[in-house]
Amino acid sequence: MNTGQMLITIGAMMLLSLVLLRVNNNFLSTSTVLFESKFGVLAVSLATSVIEEANSKAFDHNTDTNSVADLTELTPSASLGPEGTEVYETFNDFDDFDGYHRNTASDTTIISAEFDIDCVVDYINPSNPDAATTNRTWHKKITVTVTSPSMQDTVRMSSIYSYWYFR
Repeated sequence: MNTGQMLITIGAMMLLSLVLLRVNNNFLSTSTVLFESKFGVLAVSLATSVIEEANSKAFDHNTDTNSVADLTELTPSASLGPEGTEVYETFNDFDDFDGYHRNTASDTTIISAEFDIDCVVDYINPSNPDAATTNRTWHKKITVTVTSPSMQDTVRMSSIYSYWYFR
């Protein structure tokens, strides 16, 4: 081989190395995006599950077996959350989810990542549903926040639950 052929061979090897590095880099960034998407979908699913479970409960502790016709009969905003020694398995009304926290590290059904789920329940005024109010209203809002060390973003979902009673 002469010097010209040697230079062409070295150039070809350098070009092949650059192509291989670029392909490898693309594979790594694709898998990162894939995992981010997967964790995002899992986080949205967890938040939706908590919201649906909360919506399946009674509006208030005082409405789980009886109807309420006056706002003063509802739980004061400072008392939202589980009553006494109530735990997640015995939640019976929507506002029991206020202050609820769950870590999925010990959950064997979710093996791909660890998630932290936090809930806040507040009364809201229907004219401004983004702001919590200390006044009792016929509307409560749950905000579920899901975070994970495996995700860059935080998933935050909300739902409003209103009390309607027809005689």
